Amino acid sequence: MPRRYQSFETLTKHHATLHDTVHLGSGIQLAAWSNKNDCVTQEDPDHHTLSLYIADGYECYHKTRSGWQNGGGPDRFCLMPKHNVSSWDVRGDLSFVHMYFTDDHLRNVIEQTWDRSPANILVDEHVFSEDQQITQLYRHFLLSCQWQENSNQLMLSTATNLLVTHLARSYTHLQWALPTVRGGLSPSVLNRVKEYIHGHLGSSLQLSELADIAGLSEYHFARMFKQSMGVAPHQYVMNARLIRAESLLRNTQLDITTIALDCGFSSPSHFSNRYKSLRGIAPSSLRQNSLRKF
Repeated sequence: MPRRYQSFETLTKHHATLHDTVHLGSGIQLAAWSNKNDCVTQEDPDHHTLSLYIADGYECYHKTRSGWQNGGGPDRFCLMPKHNVSSWDVRGDLSFVHMYFTDDHLRNVIEQTWDRSPANILVDEHVFSEDQQITQLYRHFLLSCQWQENSNQLMLSTATNLLVTHLARSYTHLQWALPTVRGGLSPSVLNRVKEYIHGHLGSSLQLSELADIAGLSEYHFARMFKQSMGVAPHQYVMNARLIRAESLLRNTQLDITTIALDCGFSSPSHFSNRYKSLRGIAPSSLRQNSLRKF
């Protein structure tokens, strides 16, 4: 059963409107919210929360020792560590996305990425701050796809791993430089990973699954895979799904719904939209063109 995050539960009891949410295999939860005319206090959560303002937020106020202060707006982020009490007065429109993660998950990412185990992890609080890398990861990956679509889970898990790694490096007391990754995967490991991918194209793949098969951290696996294949894991998997779909469209009489599910898409509409955006033609048109050749 997915973990219940206190900050998420608190917002459900206020005026905030939940637009979408997804639990990823690593334990991370994403949630897209909007709010207006609301006062919210987060009381001593046992997890960390990264918030990015997507739209508006100019009239969002944070309670400080010197009183209520604002400074929000699109692409401003707030990082709220565990056990941190914070109060917010939302006086205007606000759209934002939360990423919830535990100290255990953060420690696991640190240990796997740097192969070192810190005695403790102190996450810095940041309110109404700006970070181009956080913004790019949110907008390019997390906001550019439908969270409930199975075929997007690998991209989502990759992006959240990058976010947590960036937070560990930039917003904790550790300040460790990222390790250098040289060389790609060995041929045997690469073949093992590719064999697993092609055998599970109909499944909702996660980055952690593929990294476990390679015996590497998610950070090292993603970079070594790209060095070996020239594309990121989620790009390789999406292309493999489309290649399988093309073969089924050309060589079988399976309906498009069956083909979509077989290739890891949640619905024929998701499959058709993604196929057309990447191939420039609708699946139905490809099938019709193939039939004309016979």
